[in-house]
Amino acid sequence: MNEILTQELRNFFLFSPEHLLIFTEISFWIFYTLVFAIFTVIHKQYNLKNLFLFLVSIFFYYKTSGFFFLLLLFTIGNEFAVAQLIHHSQNELKRKALLIYSVAINLGLLSFFKYAYFFTDSYNQIFHTENKVFNFFAHWSNGFIGTHFDIDNILLPVGISFYTFHTLSYTIDVYRRKMPAVKNLFDFGFYVSFFPVLLAGPIVKAKDFIPQIRAPFNLNKFQFGMAVFMILNGLLKKMVVGDYIAVNFIDRIFGNPLLFSGVENLLAVIGYSLQVYLDFSGYTDIAIGISMLMGYRIKTNFNSPYKATHVGEFWKRWHISLSTWLQEYLYIPLGGNRRGSIASYVIIAILSIFIALMLDATWILWLVGSIAFVLLVLSFISEKVKHAVNTNINLMITMLLGGLWHGATLNFIIWGGLNGLGLVVSKFWRKISPYEKIKTLPVHFWKVLITFSFITFTRIYFRAEDMNQANEVIDKIAGDLNFGILPDIFINFKEVFLLMALAFIVHWLPNGIKWQYKKLFIKSPVWAKVTMTILTVIFIYQTMASEMKPFIYFQF
Repeated sequence: MNEILTQELRNFFLFSPEHLLIFTEISFWIFYTLVFAIFTVIHKQYNLKNLFLFLVSIFFYYKTSGFFFLLLLFTIGNEFAVAQLIHHSQNELKRKALLIYSVAINLGLLSFFKYAYFFTDSYNQIFHTENKVFNFFAHWSNGFIGTHFDIDNILLPVGISFYTFHTLSYTIDVYRRKMPAVKNLFDFGFYVSFFPVLLAGPIVKAKDFIPQIRAPFNLNKFQFGMAVFMILNGLLKKMVVGDYIAVNFIDRIFGNPLLFSGVENLLAVIGYSLQVYLDFSGYTDIAIGISMLMGYRIKTNFNSPYKATHVGEFWKRWHISLSTWLQEYLYIPLGGNRRGSIASYVIIAILSIFIALMLDATWILWLVGSIAFVLLVLSFISEKVKHAVNTNINLMITMLLGGLWHGATLNFIIWGGLNGLGLVVSKFWRKISPYEKIKTLPVHFWKVLITFSFITFTRIYFRAEDMNQANEVIDKIAGDLNFGILPDIFINFKEVFLLMALAFIVHWLPNGIKWQYKKLFIKSPVWAKVTMTILTVIFIYQTMASEMKPFIYFQF
C-alpha cells in the first residue's frame, strides 16, 4: 500500500510524459482544487497570493514540459529586467535598443525551438546540402551541468508561442508608454505563467491582465455560474464530440487518404473544421472558466466563427486574441490600412522568394514579379490603386506570418496565404457585390455556406502532415466524388455524423437561444448546479473516446 502511495505521489510531483497535468486528466482537477482552496484563504494578501500563483504555475508548466520551465524562468527574468530599464530610461535611443534586444531574444528563442528543423530542411532543399540541426542548449547543458540530452534533437516547449506573445506585448506596451513596468518580479512572473492560459491561450495582453493582479477578488453568483458552465461546456466540446469524431473518422481518413473515397475525404475535411473548433474553443472555454473562478477576467476567444458571412468576419470571430494581437503589434506597425512601408515590401518579397524556392516553382516568382510590376505602374497613375496595394500587402504579410506562427511547415504558410488572399478578395467583392445589402435568409445562408466552404478548404493544409498528404486529399476530392455512397458512409459512421450534426446545430443556434439555456444554469440553485456538474462529468467519462487526444494547439 505504501509503495503504491509513494508511486502515485511521484507521478503527481515529478515530470512524466505519461502523467501530464492537463485539463482532460483527473490529476489536473485535484491540482486545481488544492490551488483554489489555498487561494481562497490567502487572496487578500496580494504579495503572498501572487507568489503562490506564480509558483504553482511554474510547477504546472514543469508537469507539462519538464525542464523547459527553466526557459520560461529565463524569459520572465529577462523581460522583467529589460522592461524596467526601458521604463526608467529617458534616452530614446537606449529605449529603442533595449526593445530591439527584447524582440530579438524572444523571437530568437521561439525561432530556434520552433523553426530550426524547418529552416535547416528548407536550406538543404534549396541549396542541395545535408546540414543537420544542432541543439546548442543541450550541448551547453551536457558540458556544464552533466546532463545527457541529445544534441541532434530539438524538442518544442509546449506553449512557447503563447508566452512569447505575452512577454512581447508587455515590453512593447512599456516602450510605447501605454503602461508602467511591473515593480514586483513575482507579479510579472504570475502574469506570464498564469497556468490556465499558459499552454494554449487565449493570448492575454499585459495591459488587460496586469491591472487585475492586485485588484480585490470578486466572484458573484452570476460569474460563478458562468465559470462552471464554461468549464463543463469546454469539456463536452473536447472530450465527447471533438475527440470522438477525430478518433473514429477524421484521423482514419487523414492517416491514408488514398485508401478512402473522395466523399469520405470531403467529409473528413468538414469534420476537421468542426473538430479544430471544438478542440481549441473547448480549451479556451475551460481556461476562461477556471480564471473567472479565481477572479480574473479573460476576454472571449471565439464567437461562433462558422456563422461568419465573409472571411473578414470569420477572423473577427476565430481565435480573437491572436487576431487582435497580430493587428496591434504587426499589422498596424507595418502601416495597417493607411499605407505600406519599406518593411512591408521587403517582407513580402522575401516570403514570395522563399515559397517559390520551397515549391521549386520559379513560375511563382515570374507571376509575383509581373503582378508587382503592373501594380507599381498603376500606383503611379492612381492613388486608389496605390492605397489598395499598400494596405493589402500588409494584410497578406500579417496572414502569412500568422500561418508561420501556427507551424513550422510550408503547409501553414500556404494556409496563411490562402486566408490572406481570401481576406483581400472578400474585401473587394463586398464593395461590388449586388447581394451585400440584401438581408434575406437565403442570401445570408449562401454567404455563410461560401465562407465556411472556403475556410474548410484551407483546413486541408492546416491538418495535413505535409504537402504530399494535402495534395492526396485534394486529388481524391477533385477526382473521386461519388455521392451515391453517402448512405453507406452515414450508416457505417452513424454515431460520428449524429454528433457532428448536433454540434453544428448548436453552433448555428441564435445567440438568444444559447443565452437562455446558459442563464437557466447560471440562475439555478447551488444543489442543482452540483447535480448537473456531477451528471455531466459522469456522462463525459462514460462516453468519451477510448483514445485521449492531446489538445491540437499544444503543438503551436
